[in-house]
Amino acid sequence: MKYLLLTPPLTQLNTPYPATTVLKGFLQSQGHVVDQGDLGIELIDKVYSKEFLKGIGLSNHANCIEMVMRFLRGLDNTVAPRIANRSLLPEGARFNELADMEWAFGTAGTEDKARYLATLFLEDIADFIREKIDSHFDLIRYAEQLASFAPEFDEMERSLQAEKTCIDQLMLDCLQKHIEAFQPDIVGFSIPFPGCLYGALRCGQWIQANKPEITVIFGGGFANTEWRQLQEPRIFDYCDFITLDDGELPLQQIGLIKSGEKANLVRTYYRNGESNVIYSGNDALNVDFGTESAPDFEGLPLDKYISLAEMTNPMHRLWSCGRWNKIMMAHGCYWHRCAFCDTTLDYIARYATPTAQTVVDRMEKIMRQTGNSGFHFVDEALPPKLLKEVCEEILRRGLSVSFWGNIRFEKAYTQEFCDLLSDAGCVAVSGGLEVASNRLLKLMDKGVTIEQTVQACRHFRDAGIMVHTYLMYGFPTETLQETFNALETVRSMFDEGIVQSAFWHRYAMTCHSLSGQHPEAYGAKRTNDKVHPFCNNEIDWDNTFDYDIEAVGRGLRFATYNYMHDIGLDQPIKRWFSGKLRSKNGN
Repeated sequence: MKYLLLTPPLTQLNTPYPATTVLKGFLQSQGHVVDQGDLGIELIDKVYSKEFLKGIGLSNHANCIEMVMRFLRGLDNTVAPRIANRSLLPEGARFNELADMEWAFGTAGTEDKARYLATLFLEDIADFIREKIDSHFDLIRYAEQLASFAPEFDEMERSLQAEKTCIDQLMLDCLQKHIEAFQPDIVGFSIPFPGCLYGALRCGQWIQANKPEITVIFGGGFANTEWRQLQEPRIFDYCDFITLDDGELPLQQIGLIKSGEKANLVRTYYRNGESNVIYSGNDALNVDFGTESAPDFEGLPLDKYISLAEMTNPMHRLWSCGRWNKIMMAHGCYWHRCAFCDTTLDYIARYATPTAQTVVDRMEKIMRQTGNSGFHFVDEALPPKLLKEVCEEILRRGLSVSFWGNIRFEKAYTQEFCDLLSDAGCVAVSGGLEVASNRLLKLMDKGVTIEQTVQACRHFRDAGIMVHTYLMYGFPTETLQETFNALETVRSMFDEGIVQSAFWHRYAMTCHSLSGQHPEAYGAKRTNDKVHPFCNNEIDWDNTFDYDIEAVGRGLRFATYNYMHDIGLDQPIKRWFSGKLRSKNGN
């Protein structure tokens, strides 16, 4: 059986999304022939080309685009001084609010400064395309607004029935090239985010119309969270099957059915007739994470990925700069109790670990294949015991690697442990401080305290490891004063130099979280129990506060953006909030 595994536009542009690499490694170990591709980076390669930009009337941009792309791919650093001195690039609206360049990069940071300016240049072009050519286009979140909070399929289908844009056609050209070269029996699309759904549907539409003999499968993170109560039959005009959770066994079983063998589908939706959506069940069947094959990167265009700098903050840039090899150390979360998290879903609830030797074996194989020694562990939370053993194994083998990943701010992160992490190659960690209120941390069963988090962050700092923290506002029963107190905690951590980067998001109640399934236990109440035919994830609750929650969110993000640039740390907290915050009672 020949499988073609594709990531539709768009995810990150600096490194491959890991789903297809994991599935390829497994399917090949079972004797299948597998190829893979990243339609996102291939599309960007076509859009950001001299030919395309001239064709849409951006001749000035076209004259330097090839030089810029070579620089962002690490192929020509000699162009950096010209970009940095602002003599090369046409400058659009994105350049109007530049940060203090000398403060951010000094006199020696020419390449970093050039990368930041080159990123603004690409974003200017994306803004033009979105305004003049394709309203869905974005460097990361392509057509995301169509898939986010989409209880019905109607709006998405209207977009799919509309005439294709030239961006759509470029994507389909990339798809057709893969299909003609490989001649697959099955094409599987990983849809990790809302911004990938439109691209997957457009590609499925083309295959169903032009290559109906090919089986089309959708899966990935978006399916896992939004389609667990799927009732919409029209989605199967664009695919044959939709799989949930880990895709190894579902994909293999579909292949066995296609070749005529008797097998039961695993965690798979399909349509029977015109309107019946059927779900196979067999939810408990999985491949042992500890023994499955290493991810396989062969077939991905590793030379085409580009390193961007959307912000000058060095920690924040890790997400968009550098071709990190993405890999999981363990499956699921060893804590899986946080009330806001989708702890009932398999990717969090089913915790499984390999040995440290297996983890490092996988790392060495990937290093040989990609030529890169940098790793981003994409675990929900790296388990401290296994992480310690992996560090010891890296040092025992004498490997030189760099890595970062998500952690919980455990007591386990002593100074000795953090020093070990640094010695083994850890450069950064990210972790959730969430609401930065001990009352609310206890309510949501986070399992950490503010004091514990601060102490762990001090140990990371003293070991030379950067820290990013995720933050949340608008959790049930959170008061305005608690929000101010949380920001003060964050400010003091920036001021002390124990965090370098942070991001606030507004709490969303999901149907897969404990707070969504038992809202009354957290001082909340569901206001709508309706099950939608298409997407079901975020649910309605009585999220009315006695203060302006939107204005509070803007103030939190404004303050933290400045803190990340070492600005305003001596300012009072309320300085970041404009206007009247109280919407009902009080001042």
